[in-house]
Amino acid sequence: MGKQEKKMMRRRLANAYVSSIISISLVLLMVGIAALLIVNAQRVANYFKENMQISVILRQDVQEPEAEKYLASVQTLPYTHSARLVSREEGTRELQELLGEDFLSVFETSPVPLSVELTLVADYVSADSLDIVRRVLTASPLVDEVNSQQSLIEVLNANLTRISLLLGVFILLMLFISFVLINNTVRLNVYARRFTVHTMKLVGATRAFIRGPFLVRAVFQGLISAVLALLVLAGLLYLLKRSFAQFFAIIDLRTLGLVAGIVLVTGVLICVISTFFVVNKLVSQNKDNLYY
Repeated sequence: MGKQEKKMMRRRLANAYVSSIISISLVLLMVGIAALLIVNAQRVANYFKENMQISVILRQDVQEPEAEKYLASVQTLPYTHSARLVSREEGTRELQELLGEDFLSVFETSPVPLSVELTLVADYVSADSLDIVRRVLTASPLVDEVNSQQSLIEVLNANLTRISLLLGVFILLMLFISFVLINNTVRLNVYARRFTVHTMKLVGATRAFIRGPFLVRAVFQGLISAVLALLVLAGLLYLLKRSFAQFFAIIDLRTLGLVAGIVLVTGVLICVISTFFVVNKLVSQNKDNLYY
Protein backbone atom coordinates (compact mmCIF):
# COMPACT_ATOMS: atom_id res chain seq x y z
CA MET A 1 0.00 0.00 0.00
CA GLY A 2 1.47 3.33 -1.11
CA LYS A 3 1.77 6.49 0.96
CA GLN A 4 -1.16 8.07 -0.85
CA GLU A 5 -3.39 5.08 -0.14
CA LYS A 6 -2.35 5.02 3.52
CA LYS A 7 -3.10 8.72 3.77
CA MET A 8 -6.53 8.22 2.25
CA MET A 9 -7.20 5.30 4.59
CA ARG A 10 -6.25 7.35 7.63
CA ARG A 11 -8.51 10.15 6.43
CA ARG A 12 -11.44 7.75 5.99
CA LEU A 13 -10.89 6.32 9.45
CA ALA A 14 -10.69 9.82 10.95
CA ASN A 15 -13.90 10.84 9.17
CA ALA A 16 -15.62 7.65 10.33
CA TYR A 17 -14.48 8.27 13.91
CA VAL A 18 -15.69 11.90 13.90
CA SER A 19 -19.04 10.98 12.35
CA SER A 20 -19.50 8.19 14.91
CA ILE A 21 -18.73 10.63 17.74
CA ILE A 22 -21.34 13.06 16.40
CA SER A 23 -23.95 10.31 15.91
CA ILE A 24 -23.41 8.88 19.37
CA SER A 25 -23.49 12.37 20.93
CA LEU A 26 -26.88 13.12 19.36
CA VAL A 27 -28.30 9.85 20.68
CA LEU A 28 -26.86 10.48 24.14
CA LEU A 29 -28.36 13.99 24.08
CA MET A 30 -31.79 12.41 23.68
CA VAL A 31 -30.96 9.99 26.48
CA GLY A 32 -29.95 12.95 28.67
CA ILE A 33 -33.20 14.81 27.97
CA ALA A 34 -35.23 11.68 28.71
CA ALA A 35 -33.25 11.07 31.92
CA LEU A 36 -33.78 14.68 33.03
CA LEU A 37 -37.52 14.27 32.58
CA ILE A 38 -37.79 10.95 34.37
CA VAL A 39 -35.68 11.88 37.42
CA ASN A 40 -37.80 15.03 37.85
CA ALA A 41 -41.16 13.45 36.99
CA GLN A 42 -42.35 13.48 40.61
CA ARG A 43 -41.31 17.12 41.09
CA VAL A 44 -43.20 18.12 37.93
CA ALA A 45 -46.31 16.30 39.15
CA ASN A 46 -46.00 17.90 42.60
CA TYR A 47 -45.57 21.35 41.04
CA PHE A 48 -48.89 21.12 39.19
CA LYS A 49 -50.68 19.63 42.21
CA GLU A 50 -49.38 22.28 44.61
CA ASN A 51 -50.54 25.07 42.29
CA MET A 52 -54.18 23.94 42.32
CA GLN A 53 -55.99 26.58 44.36
CA ILE A 54 -58.85 25.99 46.79
CA SER A 55 -61.07 28.97 47.58
CA VAL A 56 -62.65 29.20 51.02
CA ILE A 57 -65.47 31.78 50.86
CA LEU A 58 -66.19 33.34 54.24
CA ARG A 59 -69.59 34.58 55.37
CA GLN A 60 -70.58 38.09 54.33
CA ASP A 61 -70.56 39.41 57.89
CA VAL A 62 -67.04 38.17 58.70
CA GLN A 63 -64.60 41.04 59.32
CA GLU A 64 -60.87 41.12 58.60
CA PRO A 65 -59.61 40.45 62.17
CA GLU A 66 -61.72 37.28 62.31
CA ALA A 67 -60.58 36.29 58.82
CA GLU A 68 -56.93 36.76 59.74
CA LYS A 69 -57.35 34.48 62.78
CA TYR A 70 -58.99 31.86 60.56
CA LEU A 71 -56.13 32.23 58.05
CA ALA A 72 -53.59 31.62 60.83
CA SER A 73 -55.40 28.44 61.85
CA VAL A 74 -55.50 27.22 58.22
CA GLN A 75 -51.76 27.84 57.83
CA THR A 76 -51.02 25.48 60.72
CA LEU A 77 -52.86 22.54 59.12
CA PRO A 78 -50.43 19.75 58.07
CA TYR A 79 -51.77 19.58 54.51
CA THR A 80 -51.57 23.34 53.79
CA HIS A 81 -48.83 24.25 51.32
CA SER A 82 -49.64 27.97 51.18
CA ALA A 83 -52.55 30.19 52.17
CA ARG A 84 -53.41 33.87 51.85
CA LEU A 85 -56.30 36.17 52.65
CA VAL A 86 -58.14 37.78 49.71
CA SER A 87 -59.55 41.12 50.84
CA ARG A 88 -62.88 42.54 49.66
CA GLU A 89 -61.03 45.14 47.60
CA GLU A 90 -58.94 42.51 45.81
CA GLY A 91 -61.98 40.31 45.23
CA THR A 92 -63.87 43.30 43.85
CA ARG A 93 -61.06 44.12 41.42
CA GLU A 94 -61.01 40.53 40.19
CA LEU A 95 -64.77 40.58 39.59
CA GLN A 96 -64.51 43.94 37.82
CA GLU A 97 -61.96 42.44 35.44
CA LEU A 98 -64.27 39.48 34.87
CA LEU A 99 -67.72 41.14 34.77
CA GLY A 100 -66.92 44.78 33.96
CA GLU A 101 -66.61 47.88 36.10
CA ASP A 102 -70.37 48.57 36.22
CA PHE A 103 -71.44 45.34 37.89
CA LEU A 104 -71.45 46.95 41.36
CA SER A 105 -73.78 49.77 40.34
CA VAL A 106 -76.83 47.73 41.36
CA PHE A 107 -75.51 47.13 44.90
CA GLU A 108 -75.47 49.62 47.76
CA THR A 109 -72.53 47.83 49.38
CA SER A 110 -69.97 45.44 47.97
CA PRO A 111 -71.35 41.87 47.79
CA VAL A 112 -67.85 40.42 47.64
CA PRO A 113 -66.96 38.56 50.87
CA LEU A 114 -63.53 37.89 52.30
CA SER A 115 -61.98 34.62 51.20
CA VAL A 116 -58.92 32.47 51.76
CA GLU A 117 -57.00 30.96 48.87
CA LEU A 118 -54.87 27.96 49.72
CA THR A 119 -52.91 25.24 48.01
CA LEU A 120 -52.36 21.77 49.40
CA VAL A 121 -49.31 19.59 49.86
CA ALA A 122 -49.11 17.37 46.76
CA ASP A 123 -49.88 14.14 48.66
CA TYR A 124 -53.30 15.51 49.62
CA VAL A 125 -54.38 16.47 46.10
CA SER A 126 -56.65 13.48 45.52
CA ALA A 127 -60.40 12.86 45.68
CA ASP A 128 -60.36 11.07 49.07
CA SER A 129 -58.07 13.59 50.75
CA LEU A 130 -60.05 16.54 49.37
CA ASP A 131 -63.22 15.29 51.05
CA ILE A 132 -61.41 15.28 54.40
CA VAL A 133 -59.90 18.73 53.77
CA ARG A 134 -63.29 20.15 52.79
CA ARG A 135 -64.93 18.83 55.94
CA VAL A 136 -62.21 20.37 58.13
CA LEU A 137 -62.40 23.73 56.37
CA THR A 138 -66.21 23.95 56.46
CA ALA A 139 -66.30 23.02 60.18
CA SER A 140 -65.60 26.65 61.04
CA PRO A 141 -68.71 28.85 61.54
CA LEU A 142 -66.95 31.59 59.58
CA VAL A 143 -66.98 29.57 56.34
CA ASP A 144 -69.82 29.85 53.86
CA GLU A 145 -68.52 27.70 50.99
CA VAL A 146 -65.43 25.77 49.86
CA ASN A 147 -64.63 25.61 46.15
CA SER A 148 -62.09 22.78 45.76
CA GLN A 149 -62.23 22.34 41.95
CA GLN A 150 -62.45 18.59 42.52
CA SER A 151 -63.33 17.75 38.93
CA LEU A 152 -60.30 19.67 37.69
CA ILE A 153 -58.05 17.91 40.21
CA GLU A 154 -59.38 14.50 39.12
CA VAL A 155 -58.62 15.38 35.50
CA LEU A 156 -55.12 16.54 36.52
CA ASN A 157 -54.39 13.27 38.37
CA ALA A 158 -55.67 11.18 35.46
CA ASN A 159 -53.54 13.14 32.97
CA LEU A 160 -50.43 12.89 35.16
CA THR A 161 -50.88 9.10 35.28
CA ARG A 162 -51.14 8.95 31.49
CA ILE A 163 -48.12 11.21 31.07
CA SER A 164 -46.07 9.01 33.42
CA LEU A 165 -46.93 5.92 31.38
CA LEU A 166 -46.10 7.67 28.11
CA LEU A 167 -42.84 8.94 29.58
CA GLY A 168 -41.90 5.42 30.65
CA VAL A 169 -42.58 4.08 27.15
CA PHE A 170 -40.60 6.97 25.68
CA ILE A 171 -37.60 6.20 27.89
CA LEU A 172 -37.61 2.51 26.91
CA LEU A 173 -37.94 3.45 23.25
CA MET A 174 -35.07 5.92 23.50
CA LEU A 175 -32.83 3.33 25.14
CA PHE A 176 -33.63 0.81 22.41
CA ILE A 177 -33.04 3.35 19.62
CA SER A 178 -29.82 4.55 21.25
CA PHE A 179 -28.50 0.99 21.50
CA VAL A 180 -29.36 0.23 17.85
CA LEU A 181 -27.88 3.48 16.49
CA ILE A 182 -24.74 3.36 18.60
CA ASN A 183 -24.29 -0.34 17.81
CA ASN A 184 -24.52 0.38 14.07
CA THR A 185 -22.14 3.34 14.35
CA VAL A 186 -19.57 1.31 16.28
CA ARG A 187 -20.01 -1.58 13.86
CA LEU A 188 -19.12 0.67 10.91
CA ASN A 189 -16.14 2.13 12.77
CA VAL A 190 -14.74 -1.29 13.68
CA TYR A 191 -15.57 -2.81 10.30
CA ALA A 192 -13.34 -0.22 8.64
CA ARG A 193 -10.43 -1.97 10.42
CA ARG A 194 -11.45 -5.51 9.50
CA PHE A 195 -8.28 -6.19 7.51
CA THR A 196 -6.13 -5.03 10.44
CA VAL A 197 -8.01 -7.52 12.62
CA HIS A 198 -7.41 -10.27 10.06
CA THR A 199 -3.69 -9.47 9.93
CA MET A 200 -3.49 -9.70 13.72
CA LYS A 201 -5.16 -13.12 13.55
CA LEU A 202 -2.61 -14.33 11.01
CA VAL A 203 0.28 -13.53 13.34
CA GLY A 204 -1.37 -15.48 16.17
CA ALA A 205 -3.00 -12.74 18.24
CA THR A 206 -5.69 -13.96 20.65
CA ARG A 207 -9.22 -12.58 20.73
CA ALA A 208 -8.54 -10.79 24.01
CA PHE A 209 -5.40 -9.18 22.56
CA ILE A 210 -7.28 -8.06 19.44
CA ARG A 211 -10.25 -6.73 21.45
CA GLY A 212 -8.09 -4.74 23.90
CA PRO A 213 -7.23 -1.68 21.74
CA PHE A 214 -10.77 -1.55 20.34
CA LEU A 215 -12.33 -1.61 23.81
CA VAL A 216 -10.00 1.11 25.09
CA ARG A 217 -10.88 3.19 22.04
CA ALA A 218 -14.58 2.50 22.70
CA VAL A 219 -14.27 3.82 26.27
CA PHE A 220 -12.76 7.09 25.04
CA GLN A 221 -15.32 7.27 22.25
CA GLY A 222 -18.15 6.89 24.74
CA LEU A 223 -16.64 9.49 27.10
CA ILE A 224 -16.05 12.05 24.35
CA SER A 225 -19.55 11.56 22.96
CA ALA A 226 -21.10 11.84 26.41
CA VAL A 227 -19.19 15.04 27.22
CA LEU A 228 -20.29 16.61 23.92
CA ALA A 229 -23.90 15.59 24.60
CA LEU A 230 -23.74 17.08 28.10
CA LEU A 231 -22.30 20.35 26.77
CA VAL A 232 -25.16 20.64 24.29
CA LEU A 233 -27.68 19.75 27.02
CA ALA A 234 -26.16 22.43 29.29
CA GLY A 235 -26.49 24.95 26.46
CA LEU A 236 -30.14 24.02 25.92
CA LEU A 237 -30.86 24.38 29.64
CA TYR A 238 -29.17 27.79 29.67
CA LEU A 239 -31.34 28.99 26.77
CA LEU A 240 -34.40 27.51 28.45
CA LYS A 241 -33.57 29.34 31.68
CA ARG A 242 -33.38 32.66 29.84
CA SER A 243 -36.73 32.10 28.11
CA PHE A 244 -38.64 30.13 30.78
CA ALA A 245 -37.15 30.87 34.19
CA GLN A 246 -40.14 29.17 35.86
CA PHE A 247 -38.89 25.85 34.47
CA PHE A 248 -36.09 25.84 37.03
CA ALA A 249 -38.62 26.15 39.82
CA ILE A 250 -39.77 22.67 38.83
CA ILE A 251 -36.48 21.00 37.95
CA ASP A 252 -34.19 20.08 40.83
CA LEU A 253 -30.73 21.25 39.78
CA ARG A 254 -29.16 18.65 42.06
CA THR A 255 -30.42 15.96 39.68
CA LEU A 256 -28.19 17.31 36.89
CA GLY A 257 -25.27 15.38 38.38
CA LEU A 258 -27.33 12.18 38.26
CA VAL A 259 -28.32 12.91 34.65
CA ALA A 260 -24.66 13.50 33.73
CA GLY A 261 -23.74 10.19 35.33
CA ILE A 262 -26.48 8.38 33.41
CA VAL A 263 -25.30 9.86 30.11
CA LEU A 264 -21.64 9.02 30.78
CA VAL A 265 -22.34 5.46 31.88
CA THR A 266 -24.76 4.87 29.00
CA GLY A 267 -22.29 6.18 26.42
CA VAL A 268 -19.37 4.10 27.71
CA LEU A 269 -21.38 0.92 28.31
CA ILE A 270 -23.12 0.88 24.93
CA CYS A 271 -19.90 1.67 23.04
CA VAL A 272 -17.94 -1.03 24.92
CA ILE A 273 -20.67 -3.68 24.62
CA SER A 274 -21.22 -2.97 20.92
CA THR A 275 -17.48 -3.01 20.22
CA PHE A 276 -17.06 -6.29 22.13
CA PHE A 277 -19.63 -8.14 20.03
CA VAL A 278 -18.62 -6.55 16.73
CA VAL A 279 -14.92 -7.41 17.20
CA ASN A 280 -15.82 -10.96 18.23
CA LYS A 281 -17.87 -11.35 15.08
CA LEU A 282 -15.06 -10.00 12.89
CA VAL A 283 -12.50 -12.32 14.49
CA SER A 284 -14.77 -15.28 13.77
CA GLN A 285 -15.09 -14.46 10.06
CA ASN A 286 -12.87 -15.96 7.41
CA LYS A 287 -10.94 -13.89 4.88
CA ASP A 288 -13.52 -14.22 2.08
CA ASN A 289 -16.30 -12.71 4.22
CA LEU A 290 -14.26 -9.60 4.93
CA TYR A 291 -14.91 -8.31 1.42
CA TYR A 292 -18.71 -8.20 1.89
